Amino acid sequence: MLSYWERKNFFSYNLIVVGSGFTGLSTAINYKKKHPKSRVLVLEKGVFPTGASTKNAGFACFGSLTEILDDFWKMTPEEVTTLVEMRYRGLCQIRQKFGDKALRYQESHGFEILEEKNITAVDQMAEVNRMLKKVFNKNVFSVVKKPEKFGFSPRVKMVVENQFEGELDPGAYLAALWEEASKLGVKILTGVAVVEVQKDEGIVLAESSNKEGLFEFVGGRVAVCTNAFTKKLWPESEMEPGRGLILLSKPIEGQVPWKGSFHLDRGYVYFRQIDGRLLLGGARNKDFEKEKTLEFGTNPKIKSHLDSLAREVIFPGREIEWETEWTGIMAFGPKKTPLIQPIGKKVAVAVRLGGMGVAIGWQVGKELSRLLSKM
Repeated sequence: MLSYWERKNFFSYNLIVVGSGFTGLSTAINYKKKHPKSRVLVLEKGVFPTGASTKNAGFACFGSLTEILDDFWKMTPEEVTTLVEMRYRGLCQIRQKFGDKALRYQESHGFEILEEKNITAVDQMAEVNRMLKKVFNKNVFSVVKKPEKFGFSPRVKMVVENQFEGELDPGAYLAALWEEASKLGVKILTGVAVVEVQKDEGIVLAESSNKEGLFEFVGGRVAVCTNAFTKKLWPESEMEPGRGLILLSKPIEGQVPWKGSFHLDRGYVYFRQIDGRLLLGGARNKDFEKEKTLEFGTNPKIKSHLDSLAREVIFPGREIEWETEWTGIMAFGPKKTPLIQPIGKKVAVAVRLGGMGVAIGWQVGKELSRLLSKM
């Protein structure tokens, strides 16, 4: 049962944002800045963002050499360049907006390890550098002269360095967004699962975690920023979920001879050092179909593959013990470019971030807020 005061004060807003991840909070913040007197509400079914915002690996990246080369099979060179630029500009924007200290950003560079089967990628490195030079004004990729210094297995034939990438703490980034939203007066309700959005009326039907019944919120505008989970609210979308597994080891004994964020296998696998531990994740390409799921859980085949990489390639001869693991769920589609569009008279979406929410969530939210202001 709702009181008169609850009905009067908590169910009508100028903007309702569904999803409290990087994109959702960025949308709410930018809309509130443009319309300071507006009432803005963010609804989130979990305590923390449900999808991948605070479950990712914390890479401040925009694409490894083999990942960019792989993109050419589905996108034009112009589309690839535009996407890389969007990701890089997005990283620059959040660093400028929130500061490296708040994000715990480390300018430690990105690296890609190449085995025999993919060292031919280096033959195309000069052309990729030339293509990206109009964005960075310098060569992005270069070959590390002494790859043996990293202590990897002899299976690693080359290491490619990217001087423009780094690392950050996704939890610190979310905390910075929370603080900014709070300053502006954006309201965030957690533990509220949206079950239906009436796209032309701006009505959002939701239920609480204790299943008290449906609550009806009314918004002048509604932003759907639920990424992989959007199909439940927008069945016509072409998006598919992509689950990502991350393993975190116990502290590594002895010195770790490298720092930075590392990729391999066209960007599908990634690892970095966190507080003296190995963070290793990805490899959904080893079982694509089973990873097209909205269920959180561990795929044994993928975990086994990552475990083998840790023991045989990254730290050969060392004992690795895993302390914890988790999964996040991303969204993908026919192209990697984000989807920002109206889906009704009062509703618009910003989804399909392609596993790059850290890099483009803020920028995508800003674009969605502009779109909503024009509707």
